[in-house]
Amino acid sequence: MSETDKKLVLTLSCPDQPGIVHAVSGLVGEAGGNILQSAQFGDPDTGLFFMRVSMDVPAVEPVKTRVEALADDFKMNWNLDEIGRPLRTVIMVSKEGHCLSDLLYRVRDNALPIDVKAVVGNHPDLAPIATFYQVPFILVPVTKDNKPEAEQRLLDLVEAEKVELVVLARYMQILSDKLCGRMSGRIINIHHSFLPSFKGAKPYAQAHDRGVKLIGATAHYVTADLDEGPIIEQDVARVDHTLTVAAMQKQGQDVERRVLAQAVKWHAEHRVLMDGNRTVIFH
Repeated sequence: MSETDKKLVLTLSCPDQPGIVHAVSGLVGEAGGNILQSAQFGDPDTGLFFMRVSMDVPAVEPVKTRVEALADDFKMNWNLDEIGRPLRTVIMVSKEGHCLSDLLYRVRDNALPIDVKAVVGNHPDLAPIATFYQVPFILVPVTKDNKPEAEQRLLDLVEAEKVELVVLARYMQILSDKLCGRMSGRIINIHHSFLPSFKGAKPYAQAHDRGVKLIGATAHYVTADLDEGPIIEQDVARVDHTLTVAAMQKQGQDVERRVLAQAVKWHAEHRVLMDGNRTVIFH
């Protein structure tokens, strides 16, 4: 392969039927390419087939043209992108900075393939963190009276910056159904609870009251149903009766950081595919 070759990743989902893998492999060969990695999954519950293929090809357009033709034949939903291309991203925050700091550090360390165009906060508290990492901070206060206008500012930013991903890094506001629908599958939230347990704003207090032995965090896509979007990643930490709510929360923040960063990384690498209320993740 020459230095002008492109490394691409193709993801697709479609009704399961014989011949899909053969057809996809064939189109890569017809385009003069080489498959670097391939993973697939057929869901017997939904009857859907999922596939992720990374490839080395001489040019993008011959692959794209062949995928378009194949998509018509197999009724595919698909996406084709360059491997490693950073997704244009906005991070939204309120007052807690542990997730924001972690994400921006990983971006600077080339550990997350995202390009953070702005940090949007409904409070000014975390502006210094954005400034430290040389990312624009945009203050958009949210009240019950101005919420539609605040969300429109976000949508204007998404359009102006061609934003592909919005990350809610402990952004303590509920997004409207309109916004969730417009950016379906492109908003990732971190919830400080091992969903579906302990929904809402104070899950650590709820967990403490119940005397749980495990606490956790859940990264999921945002939908109109609060804290019920398709789950991308979860993790837990063991706790015991000696911990106060504050100590439990401190321990939980470490889990939140890890879980959110992992979910963002998998999404940006095109490893996550929607399967109804669930996700298929190709590691």
